[in-house]
Amino acid sequence: MPRYALLVEYHGAPFAGWQRQTSLLSVQGAIEAALAKLEPGAHTIAAAGRTDAGVHATGQVAHCDLVRDWDPFRLSEALNYHLKPDPVAILDCAVVADDWHARFDAVERRYLFRLIARRAPLTSEAGQMWRVNHALDAEAMQAGADHLLGLHDFTTFRSSICQAKSPVKTLDELRIEVVPRPVGTEYRFHVRARSFLHNQVRSFVGTLERVGAGAWQPDDVARALAAQDRAACGPVCPPEGLYLAGVGYPSDPFVRA
Repeated sequence: MPRYALLVEYHGAPFAGWQRQTSLLSVQGAIEAALAKLEPGAHTIAAAGRTDAGVHATGQVAHCDLVRDWDPFRLSEALNYHLKPDPVAILDCAVVADDWHARFDAVERRYLFRLIARRAPLTSEAGQMWRVNHALDAEAMQAGADHLLGLHDFTTFRSSICQAKSPVKTLDELRIEVVPRPVGTEYRFHVRARSFLHNQVRSFVGTLERVGAGAWQPDDVARALAAQDRAACGPVCPPEGLYLAGVGYPSDPFVRA
């Protein structure tokens, strides 16, 4: 059975998350249902990461096994046809080795969190960013973020329901980009690591927002990290600003020779 890698984009608002659920709409379930339209029967796909309810993706990667030898372009086009009207799109498709795995072969995950500071509510971009109605100090937030880089025990920034075997992770990047807007200022948090704990990125951003607002000092982030105590974490921010932006592999399956 040939195996195919899928590059997936989705708007997370209508979904209960990536993972298939019995009675709720999920991204995995939507794609598996589309696959069943192409090849009748049960399908199980695997992804690089399981995003939570309301979280988006611009670079999720999954793989599936099919009976037929599909041309990758035709497969992506057929899936996109059957995925309508769900807000899921197959951006690219590639044939991979039979033992290639979207999750276990990944060496890096990249997340983006979008936060906007403005008084007026969001309209056309509602559900795509977290809005706060007060000014933020980007330099202070970056100073706080720098304390999180490297190898640490991230228990403070780990959900109580996290299933990871260890809270020890290496954070390779947490960079804050300031994007001026016609109204307000957008702050983009670029976060990169081999793997993440449950709610880790949202815990980071919620804590750093408190630094930007002046309620915390940058060094308070270091103290919270050292506490290794979930109670020391700042607020966990809402999911709508979070995007799985990309997944890294030793050899990118979507790069053509």
